[in-house]
Amino acid sequence: MVRIALCAIAFRVASAFLAFATNVVFPDYQDQGFTMFGTPSLFWDAFTRHDSGWYYQIARNGFHYTPEGRDTIAYFPVYPLLMRYVGRAFGRSPGDLFLGGIIVSWTAFVVSMIAIYQLACLDLPRRRAERAALFIAIFPFAFFFGVVYSESTYLMFTVLAFYGFRTRRWIAGGLCGAFATASRVNGILMLPALAWIAWRTAEKTPRDRALAAIGLVLVTVGVGWYSVFVYQLTDVPGGSHNPFEWAAAIRRWGYYPGGPPWTAPFHLLQRLVTQPFSYLAGDRLAPYDTLNGLTGILFLIAVPFVWRRLGTAYGLFMLANLWLPLSSGVFEGVGRYCAVLFPCFIWLASLRSRVVAAGLCVAFAMLYTLCLALFTNVHPLF
Repeated sequence: MVRIALCAIAFRVASAFLAFATNVVFPDYQDQGFTMFGTPSLFWDAFTRHDSGWYYQIARNGFHYTPEGRDTIAYFPVYPLLMRYVGRAFGRSPGDLFLGGIIVSWTAFVVSMIAIYQLACLDLPRRRAERAALFIAIFPFAFFFGVVYSESTYLMFTVLAFYGFRTRRWIAGGLCGAFATASRVNGILMLPALAWIAWRTAEKTPRDRALAAIGLVLVTVGVGWYSVFVYQLTDVPGGSHNPFEWAAAIRRWGYYPGGPPWTAPFHLLQRLVTQPFSYLAGDRLAPYDTLNGLTGILFLIAVPFVWRRLGTAYGLFMLANLWLPLSSGVFEGVGRYCAVLFPCFIWLASLRSRVVAAGLCVAFAMLYTLCLALFTNVHPLF
């Protein structure tokens, strides 16, 4: 585990300097309007792109609610609160809060790699379990684990929750699940998978079944607590006074989950097959939608293989977490949503072919460099 932790830190350092080199060589695609320290920094600003600014606003000023407007309640609280309290150890300036976010992300990433290794060891030999951690670390959208985003925190708590349930540590798994459901909007979608694990693995004793049930209830506490907070926050003149106003806020950001999940992938494949050059060259967002969309499609194709190799719980987890973004009709963010779908990486590590493993490493590393460069230079790859 020490070796995995050291490799994870070394990888984050190498990735940070790769982003710095990208900033030195290439100009920014657009001006995002904020920097880490108030003045441009070719090194530090690579950590603070796009939604990082929203996490900073929450860490500094807390959540705010604007009836019928875009507001911060669409973002869940665990990561920005950790960012606030770690950042305050350094001071109260914007740079201190951003630095707190980087430390939280890096620490969560290291813990996640160790936890993924331990979880994969339940199904794979140790060498292949290490490969699972490698695959998730160099996945093309895994650069989000090292910047001021909530991905690494969500991954850490999610993997720990699954590990807790699979090893019948119900209370610990439930507490980690609670933090996961308070980290990301799709966190609650782990509940069917955890319920399946509890039903299949709990010992046939009243005590163990009761503890499993308590663990499942604890998973809902995170999103439940945040919903209570939102209920109180929206109790203003003209407000909705709705505990699930965070869901309405997400729709005001342009996401409308609940539609047919096959519509957007079908249209993307149709364009890429019938008019690839005109689509990629003529639509400003086409290259980014293609990267996100093809990633989501490939993960969807992998679901039955994961289901068959690793069981129903992992298949349910992947299917639910792919349904949510694909049913919104847009591909924005699909790549980073896939980055936390750890069962797919465990399945890839289970493949015996060394040629396939080497090919995946090369392909992942090349695409990781491309995606990191696009994100660092403020392309719309969020």
